[in-house]
Amino acid sequence: MPHDHGHAHIDPKSGDRRVSVAIWANALLTVAQIVGGILSGSLALIADALHNFSDMASLVIAFAARKIARRPADERMTFGYGRIEIVAALINYTTLILVGFYLIYEGGMRMIDPPEVAGWTVVILGGVALAVDTLTALLTYSMQKGSVNIRALFLHNLSDALASVAVIIGGALIILYDMRWVDPAITIGIALYILYLAFTEIGGPIRTLMLGSPPEIDGGDVVETLRGVDGVADVHHVHLWQMQEHEAALDCHVVVTAEGWKRIEAIKSTIKDRLIDRFGIAHSSLEFEHEDNAHQSADLYGHGKSVEKEKGHVHRNAT
Repeated sequence: MPHDHGHAHIDPKSGDRRVSVAIWANALLTVAQIVGGILSGSLALIADALHNFSDMASLVIAFAARKIARRPADERMTFGYGRIEIVAALINYTTLILVGFYLIYEGGMRMIDPPEVAGWTVVILGGVALAVDTLTALLTYSMQKGSVNIRALFLHNLSDALASVAVIIGGALIILYDMRWVDPAITIGIALYILYLAFTEIGGPIRTLMLGSPPEIDGGDVVETLRGVDGVADVHHVHLWQMQEHEAALDCHVVVTAEGWKRIEAIKSTIKDRLIDRFGIAHSSLEFEHEDNAHQSADLYGHGKSVEKEKGHVHRNAT
């Protein structure tokens, strides 16, 4: 099937304004929660503040990445700057993982000796945090469908909103029943949820940066589609990867029959049309080889075990 993302397109300037609002909202909330957490003695509130601080840092990184990603390709970055958003997403998920492990450690220490906690301060600031987190999540919701960078932010904000609900519940239990152990317990719960989100999502950016094939495209289907073109004897040295989040690319060697060699331009055109129509692959680099002078014992994927004949090897590049 075609590589269809179906994501909503938002004007870049409008998207930048949304991210800017989210940055300032999270910055003010972080300061308020840290001060409130120190005054009230609530680790859950400080945990939520640290999570919000990581969100603010993530928003700043994402904002810069969005700006850089729009630069055109040049002699230094011939593929363009779009991958900076993948790097930003990886940084944000890594930050989430570090914050999650730190909060588990701190929560465990406080479970042993729960401190006094000012429940009303926790509830009030938790309510403010919930409002800000919900606002930020709404600002990034429609944008996250088309960007792994913004999706990382959205998940940050969504987890923050859920954490704020947990903080409010914890503050209420402290007020009503003096259950001080609830505060570090909620902290650990927030941390585990943060880790779950981060480890679930981090694989995508890592796969892209490792030049992995797009998860929604079956490499075997691509190979069979190429082999099914009339005049193509075989393919090898196939490389299928994502240049950017929504741009798949392919390069490979195409072995052409003796009869097909006479109409190589038509074969090239057919291959490129099928790649676009069936897989959404608009960028392909094809090296053609005559079947009588093809690489011997070449691997299907990668570029290994290639032995060229010393004489008579003919190839042609078509990009």
